[in-house]
Amino acid sequence: MRRILAAGLITMGGLLAAAPAQADWVSSFKGNDTGGIIAYALGQQTDARQLAVDHCASYGKVVKFLGVQPQYGGYISFACRWVPYGATEMPLRARY
Repeated sequence: MRRILAAGLITMGGLLAAAPAQADWVSSFKGNDTGGIIAYALGQQTDARQLAVDHCASYGKVVKFLGVQPQYGGYISFACRWVPYGATEMPLRARY
């Protein structure tokens, strides 16, 4: 019985040692009704302003950009605000 248990542990240890290590995956666009972040790399490939406007318009709000970290691994942050006083129409959402 001990030999079977030892063989099983050695096999499991070998499988774990041979498995490649991987980092956790993080999405390049994340947000909710209060705002969100866009990965800087995605912001260089697409129109980050339009992504943020569409996201906030889905909640009936307008976008306000907060900051940009122009480096590898950086983010573009934005906040979703209520429509300013005096505006009579809801924000437009682009549909493709």
